[in-house]
Amino acid sequence: MTYSRQVHKWLVNVFYFWNMLAIIRTGGKQYKVSEGQKVKVEKLEKEIGETVSFEVLLVGDEKSVQVGTPVLEKALVEGKVIAQDRHDKVKGIKHKPKKRYLVRFGHRQAYTEVEITKISA
Repeated sequence: MTYSRQVHKWLVNVFYFWNMLAIIRTGGKQYKVSEGQKVKVEKLEKEIGETVSFEVLLVGDEKSVQVGTPVLEKALVEGKVIAQDRHDKVKGIKHKPKKRYLVRFGHRQAYTEVEITKISA
């Protein structure tokens, strides 16, 4: 079975609704988005209210699907930056038994919340 047939079988289960759907790549991760959806992505150096465009890997609806190799050059996904914030704190511990070594640490990852405004193929 070729790669495109495997992708097509997977997409039959995904495209059960009437909206346009896209898979975008940003910050080393991939996100499945549709118009009007709000997505928290890795921090982007944009101000609140600015528009941002993403690399598009896949675009489709219930009638047609376009798969990039690896990206679609003519497809466009645009979003509007809603917020710049940080996630909740993740706590961790480093411990070495019998050595009296214990370090506690925390981390808050920065993110950008984007509302997808336009998907075009």
